[in-house]
Amino acid sequence: MRTIFKRLLALAAVCALTSQAEARYFRTVVIDAGHGGYDKGAQWGQVYEKHLCLDTAARLQTYLQGMGFKTVMTRNSDYFVSLAQRVAITERYKDAIFVAVHYNFTYKDTACGLETYYANGAESQNLAQIVQQSMCRKVRATDRGAKFARYYVIRNTKVPAILVECGFVSNPTERQGMKAAWYRDALAKGIAEGVMRFRRNG
Repeated sequence: MRTIFKRLLALAAVCALTSQAEARYFRTVVIDAGHGGYDKGAQWGQVYEKHLCLDTAARLQTYLQGMGFKTVMTRNSDYFVSLAQRVAITERYKDAIFVAVHYNFTYKDTACGLETYYANGAESQNLAQIVQQSMCRKVRATDRGAKFARYYVIRNTKVPAILVECGFVSNPTERQGMKAAWYRDALAKGIAEGVMRFRRNG
């Protein structure tokens, strides 16, 4: 009886390890540039979140492709894509993770920093933590951490999914930073390196 019990425990351990390995294995990154079209997102003067998201997402795509990933953009120009459509696009790819790119806003212009959200499962949480750390290494910004939230696009996807907030449009200092190409490029590189580290280390 003890022998059978030990074998069952060993089998359970192997299954758990296999499941974790499969969850971390992916070839495709679905990149979701937030907002678009008539949905401008956060706005301050002529600075629109939808433009910042698309530019950062395009840079992220370039870095990820250079690392050997297949990439899928939920939008690659300034047009509107519904939340349900973004999820539907992601669900076509089983060997994928999902990364939504956004910029933040609040009516308190002192709020600042980077944060990354997850909704479902330990894999998404792990991905969020790794990407958050990687981004913060690339730019001087307050680390607001990896957090749980029930945003539609990350709550309804079945693959590991995160939503990255790349700074506050409402903060004067961060707004000046995000208007610069080097800043958006550094964030994109940080996200890409985080994705790679997630696949390597989990």
